[in-house]
Amino acid sequence: MCADTADKTAPDYRDTLFLPQTGFPMRAGLPKREPEWLARWERIGVYNRLRETAEGRPPFVLHDGPPYANGHLHIGHALNKTLKDFVVRSQQMLGHDSRYVPGWDCHGLPIEWKIEEQYRARGRDKDEVPVNEFRAECRKFAEGWVDVQREEFKRLGVTGNWEDPYLTMNFDAEAVIAAEFMKFVMNGSLYRGSKPVMWSVVEKTALAEAEVEYHDHQSHTIWVKFPVVRAPAGEAYWPVEEDPEKEDASRRAVAALKAHVVIWTTTPWTIPQNRAVCFNPSVSYGLYKVTQAPEGNWAATGDVLFLADALAEDVMTKAKVEAHERLRDVTAEELSGMVLAHPLRGVEDGRGEWDYDVPVLPGDHVTDDAGTGFVHTAPSHGADDYEVGRRHGLPMTYNVLEDGSYRPDLPLFGGAVIFDQKGKEKDANKRVIDKLAEVGAMLARGRVKHSYPHSWRSKAPLIFRNTPQWFAAIDVALDDGMDEHGATIRERALKSIDTLVEFTPKSGRNRLHSMIEARPDWVLSRQRAWGVPLTCFMRETGPGEVELLRNAQVNARIEAAFREEGADAWFNDDAHERFLTGIEGVTPSDWTKVTDILDVWFDSGSTHAFALRDRPDGIWPASLYLEGTDQHRGWFHSSLLQGCGTRGRAPYEGVLTHGFTLDEKGMKMSKSIGNTVAPEDIIRQYGADILRLWVAQTDFTADQRIGPEILKGTADSYRRLRNTLRFLIAACDGFEDAEKVAPAEMPELERFMLHRLTELDAEVRAGYGRYAFQTVFQSLFQFCTVELSSVYFDIRKDTLYCDPADSLRRRACRTVMDALFHRLVTWLAPILVFTMEEAWLERFPGEDSSVHLQDFPVTPDWREGGDLTARWERIRNARRVVTGALEIERREKRIGSSLEAAPVVHVADAELRALLEEVRFADLCITSGIVLTDAPAPEAAFTLDDVPGVAVVPAMAEGEKCARCWKVLPDVGTHAHEAVCGRCEDALA
Repeated sequence: MCADTADKTAPDYRDTLFLPQTGFPMRAGLPKREPEWLARWERIGVYNRLRETAEGRPPFVLHDGPPYANGHLHIGHALNKTLKDFVVRSQQMLGHDSRYVPGWDCHGLPIEWKIEEQYRARGRDKDEVPVNEFRAECRKFAEGWVDVQREEFKRLGVTGNWEDPYLTMNFDAEAVIAAEFMKFVMNGSLYRGSKPVMWSVVEKTALAEAEVEYHDHQSHTIWVKFPVVRAPAGEAYWPVEEDPEKEDASRRAVAALKAHVVIWTTTPWTIPQNRAVCFNPSVSYGLYKVTQAPEGNWAATGDVLFLADALAEDVMTKAKVEAHERLRDVTAEELSGMVLAHPLRGVEDGRGEWDYDVPVLPGDHVTDDAGTGFVHTAPSHGADDYEVGRRHGLPMTYNVLEDGSYRPDLPLFGGAVIFDQKGKEKDANKRVIDKLAEVGAMLARGRVKHSYPHSWRSKAPLIFRNTPQWFAAIDVALDDGMDEHGATIRERALKSIDTLVEFTPKSGRNRLHSMIEARPDWVLSRQRAWGVPLTCFMRETGPGEVELLRNAQVNARIEAAFREEGADAWFNDDAHERFLTGIEGVTPSDWTKVTDILDVWFDSGSTHAFALRDRPDGIWPASLYLEGTDQHRGWFHSSLLQGCGTRGRAPYEGVLTHGFTLDEKGMKMSKSIGNTVAPEDIIRQYGADILRLWVAQTDFTADQRIGPEILKGTADSYRRLRNTLRFLIAACDGFEDAEKVAPAEMPELERFMLHRLTELDAEVRAGYGRYAFQTVFQSLFQFCTVELSSVYFDIRKDTLYCDPADSLRRRACRTVMDALFHRLVTWLAPILVFTMEEAWLERFPGEDSSVHLQDFPVTPDWREGGDLTARWERIRNARRVVTGALEIERREKRIGSSLEAAPVVHVADAELRALLEEVRFADLCITSGIVLTDAPAPEAAFTLDDVPGVAVVPAMAEGEKCARCWKVLPDVGTHAHEAVCGRCEDALA
């Protein structure tokens, strides 16, 4: 029916029709109206009311991974918080007491860096400012951004306990973080070690792996000759002197022979710290002689070189050697007995700094994929190097200072700088290379572009640097009595991953497991000011050795002070005496207060303690942690280590990860490129529900794309869904329970819609239960726009508008519409929080009314015996053939409306033909009549290839057009109201 095409000469019966009535507008106006709903939810206290009514339900707690309180939200924040909101709301509506306490990470270098920038702009020196004054400015900066981000998160429609979030800088939180750290002191896992760590010369602090990202970097690459000074006795190709008094003469003789082991490195600045050269016993090695080389070349004629066979040709090419020969095989046993000289041994003005032997040692980390097959080893500047040094007792060096410069008194290179305070390469590499060339130790040099570690904050390249740091040992049996899942942190973590945690997607399990399996001890200390300090005292017991004070009374004093004053108490002048004086068996002067700051990943890793364990609205362990895939090495990782160290297991039962957000072309977003998409811009143009709909439509487990064209498509999907809701709300106008019809009395079409609701109910609950939001939305969107708008609503418009008010068919239809409304609006409420609230209030207004106070309705088992879905699939396929034939008739202007037609439908299958007769097929096809026949279809009949056995011959309906329902029927003109059909006559009566 369409009122604007009515016959102008016929009586006007529009007032007798049940035309749709609704205040739910077609245009949503979301940017303007959403803040009104936010204010309403805050006014009626939706979150708190849910807590009151949900008492006694099974709890579900999504623990919020704390965003950093520094800057406006980006699209990754919006994706993350929206996904969390989907979880929290859907779990509540599934019947849980679903609690969500948002939180913020407030300590750490980025905030400290911002305050330092402000100082530099004002000409102030941070080191001249009292530490607690500096910390107060950091706290104020963080507070400001917490307030900004809180409002931005709320604008996304995210529900939660916004009035009482957790902050890592709250005094109670700082007290708990310190208490959690002191458990590591007490259980024996904390120790001070001197080993190489990732070091930022820009930020002047050690970094955790989670704070490191890898970018392409162009490095120097050099091939360096290490002279052979001693070898196993009995070998003829170098002289052997076992008499120590003749050692110098022996070395001169070896030098004359020019026998060298060649190493290759991309960090020339580490050569002054070399203490060994490593080889791999499983690699094939040979002794090579240069037989022809250009005059003045670094590789000279007569040089004898030890090289891996697989790399020898490449080395000779790089060294510009014109001809060479392989003298013989070199065995692992021969290499193991070899001793080299440092290439700077005896250098003028070296003051004996490098006059030591360099052993050749076996190492599995050596390969013959690149280089020479021999690896220069500086235990103070590499992870593998350190392990080799530890196994073989090699000495550590302390040549590189915190700012990336060599110690001033280092011969030849004192004061040289590796990277400056902007992360730019300075003179250290060049000075080392030049000196090696000067003493004849260089064989070749070049440049290489490779993946290199950078700070994710400053974006500057890092160095491995040996410094005394505090570590949590992850392979030491802990003295804490929590051995159910293992004795060490690593054992507990791996057991948790294997048996206690559900991962979504499953691949997250393997990623985290491999990281825990291979990780070294946890570096806990940072050389900064803004954060929770390492609340412990130590005393020296020997060179490089310390003893920790383990005293429960001292720990209790510290924790109490932090609850009262925050972590600033540690930096007060009286802290030493305050915490140690009057403790039995403790002499304050014997102990030194540690002043390092805890790794901020320990802060966030401890949040489970004060946000779950200690809060009345928390449970432990958390039901779910949800963050991006980068948090396998970040928050998931640190929380796992921390929980295993203090509670014996993972602090979570589930881990859900999402990918990163890219632009429409699949490129990483960058302000410099100009392809970023800001959440506030999307909300300003479209509204938050469109942003939330984009999240629901994506496969969040992979990387997602967003941009103007994608958002246009999302907005179009929203409009289609909104139109479905609008029709549904209008169809339910004035509906009351007294109107309801029992399913058994309904026409089969209505029974089929109830059947589909039962199926969808199971799909929706299962989908939300496994966090498959894309699956949930796509199922509901397909149902709304195809099964409802294009089929059911289209078919039943005539019934809703024209049937008598008390007709069984109309009442049955409205009963189904009411059931559809209650389910669709609640099922979609976790996703489209604003739109579903608007729809709910359109039917159920009231100050205390809200769809977000509802659960998903209990859906009866409306499924019928037999395969009703397959039965209606056959009916709908036959309908497609009819509508396809009529579409051609409309296009050719042979008919204006499908109601002018009464096609002949040839159905070969008797069962299908009987089925179509049973369901009043003409009504389903929106025609005034249909003739079903088993006669063979004429050749010109319309068919569809995928619906065999059904053919349609269009025909005009016989009779006159009803002025009320517009069907063309033979009985029009035979009733009291001459212009209407029999059904409409009854309705008018």
